[in-house]
Amino acid sequence: MSERDLPSLHALRAFEATARLGSMSQAAQELHVTHGAVSRQIRSLEEALGQPLFARQGRGIQVTAAGRTLQESCQAAFGQLRESWARLRREQAGSPLVLGCSGSVLARWVIPRLERLRHELPALTLHLAAQEEPSSLASVDVALLLEAPPWPASWRVYDLAPERIGPVLSPRHPDVERLRTLPASALSEEPLLYTASRPQAWPDWARAMGLAPESMQQTQALPHLYFLLEAAAAGLGVAIAPQPLVADDLASGRLLAPWGFRETGGRWILATTHTGDARLDALAAWARDELAEH
Repeated sequence: MSERDLPSLHALRAFEATARLGSMSQAAQELHVTHGAVSRQIRSLEEALGQPLFARQGRGIQVTAAGRTLQESCQAAFGQLRESWARLRREQAGSPLVLGCSGSVLARWVIPRLERLRHELPALTLHLAAQEEPSSLASVDVALLLEAPPWPASWRVYDLAPERIGPVLSPRHPDVERLRTLPASALSEEPLLYTASRPQAWPDWARAMGLAPESMQQTQALPHLYFLLEAAAAGLGVAIAPQPLVADDLASGRLLAPWGFRETGGRWILATTHTGDARLDALAAWARDELAEH
C-alpha cells in the first residue's frame, strides 16, 4: 500500500466500532456482520501498519497507543462525514431549519416578526420549537439565546447584539405620572416585579446604572416573562425585561420605559453545532438587522 493509499473503509469502520465499544462481538452486532469478519478487517489493518491496534486484557481488549491515534482520526473523519451527509440530505429534501428558543422569546419576538422573516427570506423554511432548557441544542438545528460568554467549545456561535434590559411600567400604573419624572434611584422605594427564573435582572440593571443592587426591593415573583409583562401592563408594578421583547409594547404605548435600557454583559446569539449550512448565515444576518433596530 503506497503512502497515498488509505485502508479499506470497511476495515476502518470495524476498527472504530471495536475501539468505541471495547468488543469485537458488539462491533459485529452494530455493523451486522460476523465476529470473524470484524477480526479479519482489524487484522488486515494491523498487518498493513506493522503493529497491533489492540492488546488482550483478561477476557477483553485494550486499545494500544497506535490504536488510540487511529481511533481519534476515525472519530473525527466519520463525524465530519455524518455531518456533511446529514446536511446534504436536509438541503436536498428541503427540510425546515429547526429554531429553538425560550417561550418568551418565541412569543414576544420571533412570532411577531415571522411574516417579515418569510417575506425577506422566502427560501428559508423554519420549524419553531419552544424549549424548556433553551441552552440545549440536542433537538434543534439552531437556538436563539440570551447568554453570557464563554460558550461551550462545541458551539458555533453567531454573535447578534448586546443584551439591554430596563424597567417598564404601564400608563395604567397608579403612580405613573410621578414615577416617570423621577430618576432611576427612585425605584429603590418601589415594589418591583421580577421572574423567578432570573432574579439577578434587577441587580444587574442597578449595577449598570451605578446604583446599589441591594437597594432593589423585589417583591413579586412571576413564573414566566410573559406573565411578568402582563402584570406590568395591568398596572400592578414595575417590571424589568430585555429591550427587544418589549419593543412592540413600547411602540404601541402599552408600556413605558422612562429610565431606558442598559447593557448587562449578556449577548443575543444564534448557537448551533452544525457547520456549512448557508441558511444559518442568512438567518443570523436577518436577526442581527432586526435586533439593531432596537
